Amino acid sequence: MASKIDNKGEPTMSAASAAPASPDPYANYRELTLRGMVLGALITVVFTASNVYLGLKVGLTFASSIPAAVISMALLRFARGSNILENNMVQTQASAAGTLSSVIFILPGLLMAGYWSGFPFWQTVLLCTSGGILGVIFTIPLRHAMVVNSPLPYPEGVAAAEILKAGSQEHAEDGSADSGIREIALGGAISGLVSFCANGLRVMADSASYWFKSGTAIFQLPMGYSLALLGAGFLVNLAGGIAILLGIAIAWGVLVPYFSSVAPQPADMDMASYALSLWKNKVRFIGAGTIGVAAIWTLITLLKPMMEGMRLSFKAMSGKHEQGRNRIEQDLGPRAMIAWSVGMLLMLGLGFHHFVDAASIPDGLGWLLVVVCTALAFFIGFLVAAACGYMAGLVGSSSSPISGIGIISVVIVSLVLLLIGESSNMFADEANRQFMVALTLFSGTAVVAVASVSNDNLQDLKTGWLVHATPWRQQVALIIGCVVGALVIAPVLEMLYQAYGFTGAMPREGMDASQALAAPQATLMTTIANGIFRHDLQWNYIFTGMGIGVALIIVDVLLRRKQGANLSLPALAVGMGIYLPPSVNMPIVLGTLLAAWMRWRIRSRHGNNAAGPLKRAERTGTLFAAGLIVGESLVGVLLAFIIAFSVTSGGSEAPLALNLENWDTTAAWLGLAAFVAGALVLARRVLTAAR
Repeated sequence: MASKIDNKGEPTMSAASAAPASPDPYANYRELTLRGMVLGALITVVFTASNVYLGLKVGLTFASSIPAAVISMALLRFARGSNILENNMVQTQASAAGTLSSVIFILPGLLMAGYWSGFPFWQTVLLCTSGGILGVIFTIPLRHAMVVNSPLPYPEGVAAAEILKAGSQEHAEDGSADSGIREIALGGAISGLVSFCANGLRVMADSASYWFKSGTAIFQLPMGYSLALLGAGFLVNLAGGIAILLGIAIAWGVLVPYFSSVAPQPADMDMASYALSLWKNKVRFIGAGTIGVAAIWTLITLLKPMMEGMRLSFKAMSGKHEQGRNRIEQDLGPRAMIAWSVGMLLMLGLGFHHFVDAASIPDGLGWLLVVVCTALAFFIGFLVAAACGYMAGLVGSSSSPISGIGIISVVIVSLVLLLIGESSNMFADEANRQFMVALTLFSGTAVVAVASVSNDNLQDLKTGWLVHATPWRQQVALIIGCVVGALVIAPVLEMLYQAYGFTGAMPREGMDASQALAAPQATLMTTIANGIFRHDLQWNYIFTGMGIGVALIIVDVLLRRKQGANLSLPALAVGMGIYLPPSVNMPIVLGTLLAAWMRWRIRSRHGNNAAGPLKRAERTGTLFAAGLIVGESLVGVLLAFIIAFSVTSGGSEAPLALNLENWDTTAAWLGLAAFVAGALVLARRVLTAAR
């Protein structure tokens, strides 16, 4: 008798069956279901809206796959026949849409540049849909090279897989699932409570810094208190953590002190504000240059395995090869990939045609711009897909510097359009210069859509690989998520713009500029595009970063060639250490160091018998770290909705804040104490499991 699915979604065999067990115990699991797609769409709306608001407010977004997995398991466990693969599809769909909200890193710049007065619905939908789906398609050939046959840790993908496994085995006889649930729940409770106290009640600080001078040079010793990032760092390898730490040292131990020493602090600025302005206006461009060179090098190193993945995909085109492949090896077929790519390329071109058609330029020049911008978005997106997947695999989607990819794309597109504009004498009319800035930002948004989904896609495929999902079904779920997310982004952006406005772009006169959403990345991208078209961008910083990137790549190659040393220095991670805020980087670094110290402690305690304890420690640490990520993510979503409801009702941006007087120093110490306590609990749980 054939196997069937019981009411828990687990495969069972009839007692009378004499047939051998199926080689694939998940073969009869339902994966891509209607109820799962509906639930995924509802979660998509919630998380996309939350990410858009948080990204515009503070310049950071959260990875939505883990909280989506938790919500899916909580709801579908009451549905007949639900299982781990169905829950995985829900989180896959929701995470794609939540990640697509990264387009807010550029798109609001069209209003800041004075070109748009709102967000046209269909133009925005076409742009986000085509870019997002291309991000899915471009990473399919990379799955074998970067997910199946790669040492990259994919911290959030591994954490999501552990959560799904634990949630699907609550009634396991050996009790291992129960212990897994306990680890996730404990980690989630701790990080959720700390996040609520820090970002809701505002009684704890979420970061702190010690500033000091040597002569006129300003130095910072930074610290961030995010337990979610500590958990992500725990899942990152030591080489990645050390590389990020080197980037922090370059930024805050070399570059900022140098710039502050050659241009002393103005009398009307305090030390911290001046140093931060130097980092934002100079050092981040150096970091972007380093990321750019490292991204190109990553593409070169991955070119051979990427081509091999494409060769295997096209080999399966006849169908007979595909039939013999295992279910967990089946990606979307080459015909489907080609069809989707051509369709999205045409949709992208349609979006650019609508955008260019509104400008007062000759038809021939307009068609040239449509073709050039479509090709640039397509090919730059294809090139950065591998680099973004690598960055996500290295440190996780939340910490991957997508805005750095946005800077690179804006620079490239600006230079190409500048050449076209000057050769056709467009800039005799100042309105045309404004149009070209806007077209650059529109093109850059398409690239960021591709990059952000590429960044997330491989993370989800890692989760799917670990839970034995069918890749092509996951890829369909990602496409559905991109469509739903694209439909949500435009109205949410329009609502927030009309309610608050953006820095430098207010919808109505008389609005309170202090309430405007900062949209920091969009402001930076607009500044870069304007600087290129007006010939006043300071290229020396970008070139400096490129030089640092080349030097780091040479060191990395030499380290990897050293026999038996197992050493590396990922240039991308160093660039991220320079580019990202140190409050984001430091908890990741400490997480990697904590994990390395515990592995050393277990090996020194158990000697030659350390294999078993290390395995138990790894499982416990992964589950607890996943819980840390879950707790803070869920509280972040909840607080985003509370804040949005408060502000739209005319209330405060911190409606739960206790507003204690003279509390800053106390809040900093409480934040540090909570972070240390969370790290100690993690260490204790792991070392106890290893006994």
